[in-house]
Amino acid sequence: MLSRLTRRGLLRLFGAGALAFGSGVLNGCALPTRSSVMPQPQTNPNPAFTPDLDLTIRAVAAEVSILPGKPTRVWTYQAQVHAGDPAAVQPIPDSYLGPIIRVRTGQKVRITFENGLPDPRQASIIHWHGLHTPPAMDGHPYTAVRPGERYVYEFTVTDRAGTYWFHPHPHGQTAQQVIMGLAGLFVVSDPAEEAIGLPGGEYDLPLVIQDRTFDADNQFVYDPDPMTRLMGFLGERILVNGRPDLTITAATRAYRWRILNGSNSRIYKLAWDSGMPLTVIATDGGLLERPLTRPFVMLAPGERIELWVDLRNIPPGTTLKLISQPFSGAEGVGMMSESGNMDHGMGGMHGQMGMMRSGNAPPLGAPLDILHVQVTRQEQETLVLPALLTPIQRYRREEAVNATTPRRIALSLRGMEWRINGKTFVMDEVAPDEIVRLNTLELWEIVNETNPGEMMDPMGMAHPIHIHGGQFQIIQRTVLPELQTGWEEVKDGYVDEGWKDTILVMPGERVQILIAFRDYTGMYVYHCHNLEHEDAGMMRNYRIEV
Repeated sequence: MLSRLTRRGLLRLFGAGALAFGSGVLNGCALPTRSSVMPQPQTNPNPAFTPDLDLTIRAVAAEVSILPGKPTRVWTYQAQVHAGDPAAVQPIPDSYLGPIIRVRTGQKVRITFENGLPDPRQASIIHWHGLHTPPAMDGHPYTAVRPGERYVYEFTVTDRAGTYWFHPHPHGQTAQQVIMGLAGLFVVSDPAEEAIGLPGGEYDLPLVIQDRTFDADNQFVYDPDPMTRLMGFLGERILVNGRPDLTITAATRAYRWRILNGSNSRIYKLAWDSGMPLTVIATDGGLLERPLTRPFVMLAPGERIELWVDLRNIPPGTTLKLISQPFSGAEGVGMMSESGNMDHGMGGMHGQMGMMRSGNAPPLGAPLDILHVQVTRQEQETLVLPALLTPIQRYRREEAVNATTPRRIALSLRGMEWRINGKTFVMDEVAPDEIVRLNTLELWEIVNETNPGEMMDPMGMAHPIHIHGGQFQIIQRTVLPELQTGWEEVKDGYVDEGWKDTILVMPGERVQILIAFRDYTGMYVYHCHNLEHEDAGMMRNYRIEV
């Protein structure tokens, strides 16, 4: 068995031609054409809409000092508040990330996005990840605007209190734009959350985890060769809030951590190096009903988790470390052996944490240091984490209009292309089985299929699936017996008890979710949030009709 097969090594082994896997990649960077059947960009404010918060967000080129020596060229979002609370927009200091936008449920928001990117080929648009907005305000790739153009978002925030985020969503260009720095947090509060009395102010910490590779001049390296497009980008260094080797100085008190996996494709198995359990209080769509403890938490690209971090019993002078524990089974399952035969067993690459890697980057599933916490001072703390947080309306399977015939969402690899239900993305295409009805609850079954006969990953790869348009609930997970070993290494880190908009689906896993379609008709997308997969066409439209 090949003991250490890198992604570049696979390119040499099979030849780049064998991995140039489809027209979706070749055509992905084309600017969208306009069609009368699709929503047209809103380029001017609606005079009938009176916002509580009015701001402009501009995507621009900048330079930021990240490593010692030369500054790093980045793309970043710059914001200016025109009306409303100026404190609603908060920068992340010394970071290319941000800003953080803070709003309350019920507020009317107008955000004018201006594409100021220096590359004329870089169309862009903002997607408000996890928010329930009308289709024209969701950031569909079709609405991407060219440099020098703008898009006006106007919507009412109807979501629960929670940690949402925003990022680019142009087809074929999302991965590069996120790598260059375009992402920010969108934090929603509401009276129910405020009544609980969770840590606030400086004790409410946003933490965005990303991986990046730098060249000798401190510039981001992003080389989307065919193998990177097939497997996803993995960086050599971990950044938190855009900083390497982050150390947080803390007091002996309770903190609220809002953690986003903002990486392109890397999955994390978050834990304390001491073995202390994690206390989870929220997921993608806000607070849980009750705090939960986990030995570790799995966090795939696009997912968020909130932790109650209680340091009251940690003596000053102590250093804690948040790590990503090793795990296997997420990729590289069933690789070629040295004899040229396909290894379908649980050994080989699967048993070596899927040693597929980008250059010198740690492979997916390798152990990683995320950040350090230095407890430096003693403080008194009176906050108490309540046993009950906020209620969640639970969907029931029998309430779904298709309770006995779930809508199947099959994830597969065909001809070196990742596909959904055997199809790749077409900008204005909706298949008959991708039409849903307004004011219905549906049962969806996401199936990560095996791929017999494929040169790469015949036993599958982990996919974080994101559904635009709102939140859903997870009701069941099962896995194929032959892929249970890898699944067992991660399953105790799932937090399926809350509202979700992105879900990690391991190889051979079958996940059933309940999702409601309310308020708006029109077209949304659902896709893999491995951004290289998304750009290569692992995305489809679905349409809500009356």
